[in-house]
Amino acid sequence: MACRMLLRTCRTIQLARVNVPLTLPQRAVTSAKGIPTDDEQAAGLERRILQALKKGNDPFSILKPKKYAGTKEDPHIVPGIGQKRMVGCLCEEDNTAIVWFWLHEGNSQRCPSCGSYYKFVHHELPH
Repeated sequence: MACRMLLRTCRTIQLARVNVPLTLPQRAVTSAKGIPTDDEQAAGLERRILQALKKGNDPFSILKPKKYAGTKEDPHIVPGIGQKRMVGCLCEEDNTAIVWFWLHEGNSQRCPSCGSYYKFVHHELPH
């Protein structure tokens, strides 16, 4: 590889001494279109995700979830694919212990330690 670069450099210097106009090969990046965007360059799963995000969908739960108050009227939404799901609640910001409890489908349930409300919502997988 280094040998090729050296030979190419020597050839360029020799041609420059003889005043031969140099024509370097153009790369796709320097074409009239410029650098391709993420949409043009994406393929496969990444392209499907970008198209869904443009339509306003979040197919694989990529975006940050909405903040909920945790009250009975506005409980934290917990998506799941079964009938129940285990939830961990950090009741205080500086707390090192997590309070774990089962959340069942139906009415909202309360954390046994801090009193925040959680609601289980059935979530369909995107495939």
